[in-house]
Amino acid sequence: MHDIIEQLQEMSETVPIPLELPTFDQLVMAEEEILMPLPGELKQYLLYASDVIYGSLEPVTVSDPNSHTFLPEVTAYAWSIGMPREYVAVCQQGNSFYCIDQEGQMLLWNEDGSESEYWESLWEWIEQVWMKS
Repeated sequence: MHDIIEQLQEMSETVPIPLELPTFDQLVMAEEEILMPLPGELKQYLLYASDVIYGSLEPVTVSDPNSHTFLPEVTAYAWSIGMPREYVAVCQQGNSFYCIDQEGQMLLWNEDGSESEYWESLWEWIEQVWMKS
């Protein structure tokens, strides 16, 4: 995990208005908004690497409620179009969502209700999908 976070930080693009890492209180507020706990790996990612901007994918954030990547809003939208409520959205791609379950397994949920790809962990998804985007 630490190696992946370090790689992400090295790969991060410089932008005029950088993202901010959230506080622990902001994580708790996000959990309260979606009425479920965030999986441990997702919490770690949000606290230590959610300020990274890289590639074509934009994973969720929790530090700015007005952002189009705000986790409670992205997850609520995914649920509204049929994503099962046991999943938390990690990254939106059109009307498909990379999401995570409470055990930490990642999957790609498609708008037609199918689940087409799986990864054992968020960190595996970051390495195999996001870092290659």
